[in-house]
Amino acid sequence: MMKKKGLMLSSVFATALVLAACGGDDTETTNEKPVEKEGTATEDTKNDGATTAEAPTLPEEVTNDGEVIQGGTLKFALVTDTPFSGVLLAELYENGYDADIMDFMTNSIFATDGDFLITDEGIAKLDVDADNNKVTVTIQHDVKWSDGTPLTADDVIYAYEIIGHPDYTGIRFDADFQNIIGATEYKSGKADSISGIKKIDDKTVEISMTKVSPAIYSGGDGLWGYAAPKHYLETTPVKDLISSPQVRKAPVTLGAFKLDKLIDGESVQFVANEHYWKGKPKLDKVVLQVVPPTSIGEALRTGQYDMASSYPTNQYDGVKDLENLTVLARPELAYSYIGFKLGKWDKAAGDAGLNITDENAKMNDAKLRQAVAYAMDIEQVGERFYQGLRSRATSLIPPAFASFHDNTLEGYNYDPEKAKALLEEAGYKDVDGDGIREDKNGEKFAIRLASMSGSDTDEAIVEYYRQNWKDVGLDVQLTTGRLIEFNSFYDKVKADDPEIDMFMAAWGTGTNPSPLGLYGEASAFNYSRFVTPELQTLLADIDSKEAIDAGYRADAFRKWEEYMFEQATTVPMYFRTEIIPVNKRVKQYNVNYANDSMDNLHLLEVTAEDPIK
Repeated sequence: MMKKKGLMLSSVFATALVLAACGGDDTETTNEKPVEKEGTATEDTKNDGATTAEAPTLPEEVTNDGEVIQGGTLKFALVTDTPFSGVLLAELYENGYDADIMDFMTNSIFATDGDFLITDEGIAKLDVDADNNKVTVTIQHDVKWSDGTPLTADDVIYAYEIIGHPDYTGIRFDADFQNIIGATEYKSGKADSISGIKKIDDKTVEISMTKVSPAIYSGGDGLWGYAAPKHYLETTPVKDLISSPQVRKAPVTLGAFKLDKLIDGESVQFVANEHYWKGKPKLDKVVLQVVPPTSIGEALRTGQYDMASSYPTNQYDGVKDLENLTVLARPELAYSYIGFKLGKWDKAAGDAGLNITDENAKMNDAKLRQAVAYAMDIEQVGERFYQGLRSRATSLIPPAFASFHDNTLEGYNYDPEKAKALLEEAGYKDVDGDGIREDKNGEKFAIRLASMSGSDTDEAIVEYYRQNWKDVGLDVQLTTGRLIEFNSFYDKVKADDPEIDMFMAAWGTGTNPSPLGLYGEASAFNYSRFVTPELQTLLADIDSKEAIDAGYRADAFRKWEEYMFEQATTVPMYFRTEIIPVNKRVKQYNVNYANDSMDNLHLLEVTAEDPIK
């Protein structure tokens, strides 16, 4: 199943970039939870020389005792302070909350291993012909949709046809997708089909690409990891799909459960899918309900829910010793960051839009951006608010990608004196002696920061950072004067709202480490809108044919990371440890990436009729 959180990249296991954003327990924000997806800061949050808290050692699977009952209903909390959108089609959804809902009825056709590489264990297998820039996708089981209709090659192809259609308005027709031969011609209306995609037989699809790189094994290069039920969707025009009942109310899917009832933005009831290709689930139902981040701890403590889509890291102390819960943990495929607005997204440019950098943007000075980064006391925030479950991020590749994360990179440490020196060098000086720096022309200078609301500590953390910046002479004001609700935040960020100079967010990377989908010239997710020839060359090198050699690719990642450090257009803030409290009546649940139970929901069992209190 594809992992997400935040906006999903248009790769097999994107979730990313579910907005990408993430949203939720950090003030960064995403659908995970913002700092992208964590009550009141006091003076003791200043750096007093305290050592960084060590992350607790927690298990990855539940080993609960007890005899299981037949059937049963799992109670699941979707943790968010905003109603979910309810776009329940992989090709169309744009945030992690909808992805969490779709996890129970996913249309994913590929399985991956602990290194996030596609295996032959899923609905379909992948064969790669790198010499001829072709891949073959083969359905290898007699799989049926939840309405009993057989899955065929037509359904695999139809997912590509939705994304590539001239009337498609989603986010996944990007540079990666355009790697498929004929995709741009189909998108422009010059062709009636995508010429590079061919049906070989009812279970086999061949896809020709302009290039095949190592990213293909992680679901990159334009490979799409879902099927779409053509028999159910094709009578609805592509432009109308996003509002159709087939997507919003009664989707036909391939997952362990199928949608039974839905209350818009509030709750979903799933029932077991008797046609599930791995076997009918042991549970009868799953009931999912929206729960605010501020309430989830108490809801789990009192046995209202078995588990949650996410749990605020800053509330770990509230659940770690509860007898009715087992707290699991794993590194998140995510990082929190601060981004700087340097341009605009031009929808009319290129084949499907391009990022255009503005040389006159307020924040278009690398030394200014670097100073902002050096002024942030991230270590202290991680210790005080996150119990060691957040650590300063040193790069834009999370440690979970062990083959490509370079742990020798130091990133931006807390160094206010260096921040002051950089500002002086860049010409930002305190002309009138009030402690706040003017711009290079001696005029009043204020930076407008957008940050997402989520949990009860978000405001405290943002205010602490604002004080950090004030300490080096920077006046940072909140866009709209307050933290911004999740959906509104991303609406503003995506629209390049002129009231945003910099923003705190987070990316769920998905399982493809390639950064092209987040930082490419044609990527709508490149929210900083930073583009240079050097950056495009570095990104291309990561996904080049030469990079099929693992050593070459690791070196290419390092060069890109060093360049992004120097430019400081997207500054990583936190690497994140995800904690997952699970009620002790639940059995057969494992969060290890090599054996993630969200891929094996049909095995879940419970030992009591209701969650243990």
